[in-house]
Amino acid sequence: MRGLLRALACAVVLAAPAEAKIAVVPWGAMPDGEKVDLYTLTDSRSAEARITTYGGVLVALTMPDRDGHYGDVVEGYDSLADYLSREKGGSYGALLGRYANRIAGAHFTLEGKDVQLTPSGGGNSIHGGPVGFGKRVWMATPHDGRSPSLTLELTSADGDQGFPGTLHTTVTYTLTANTLRIEYRATSDKPTVANLSNHSFFNLQNQGDIRGYEVQLFADAFTPAGAGLVPTGEIVPVAGTPFDLTKPTVIGPRLDSSDPQMVLAGGYDHNMIIRGRPGTLRIAARVHDPISGRVVEAWTTQPGMQFYTANTAKPVTGKGGVSYGKYTAVCLETQHYPNSPNQPNFPSTEVTPAKPLHEITEFRFSAK
Repeated sequence: MRGLLRALACAVVLAAPAEAKIAVVPWGAMPDGEKVDLYTLTDSRSAEARITTYGGVLVALTMPDRDGHYGDVVEGYDSLADYLSREKGGSYGALLGRYANRIAGAHFTLEGKDVQLTPSGGGNSIHGGPVGFGKRVWMATPHDGRSPSLTLELTSADGDQGFPGTLHTTVTYTLTANTLRIEYRATSDKPTVANLSNHSFFNLQNQGDIRGYEVQLFADAFTPAGAGLVPTGEIVPVAGTPFDLTKPTVIGPRLDSSDPQMVLAGGYDHNMIIRGRPGTLRIAARVHDPISGRVVEAWTTQPGMQFYTANTAKPVTGKGGVSYGKYTAVCLETQHYPNSPNQPNFPSTEVTPAKPLHEITEFRFSAK
């Protein structure tokens, strides 16, 4: 009996949930000497999220597979030097702003005034300009507890990358119950535009490509793209097109489609219009990897989501020596529509002193 009691006590200890916590370590410095830190959030189920103050980058996110084994599900690098490298770089896991995605011609009109932005790609503004939010060092405030969280703050001065108004932005990452919640807030002292997102590249096996993934998008329409993958302003139903992913669909065959939009982008790199009322938290996407059994769902209050299949990702060596490249990840960039400041029929991205920005996205993980 005494041996049985000892065995039961051991079983209880082994089954006890992990301690939720948050920790921080130094992670190098910027070329000007500014220090960068790396925070690790651990939830009560042993999931981990590692976030650096450089660019608010989600460096790693570990989630269980169908056998309960935890593995990293986002692409990225092992060091700050790799994120800063011109040869590697990229937007892996970065916070995007002031304006995620594209603004055509790096130009728009706001309240009758011409606004010229700093171009960052093909004459357009992409992800907020050459020195967007994903390339800045954010101020961090950790919050320990049963659901550990990290609040990042950044103030962008009036005229930064050409954008009007002083924009104060906070982004809070919270990890709980195998869910990573990202809450975006921004205020401005005068009218401006803002569109915030996270550019994580999800690979649910941490290796290989995504052709076997089953994808379901809760979107009945999308915004076709023109030159530079900037939306034309049209809103087109997905029915009868490769963009109809309203039912779980193996993604591989669609990537080879001869549809002009798919050929233009080399796969998926389009804004999907999420079903339901913007401002309410609702499901946008579900992605299932049959090999690991992992499932990620994107839930958001945003009106759209850029669905991207890493069509143009250049070959690089990432964390742990794993090779990244074309079709090795999916991106679920919840957002307002690209080029909204130039398309009056798109939902407004204007932020004013009386109209702050507040959006939420959750990445919920499970396995089957």
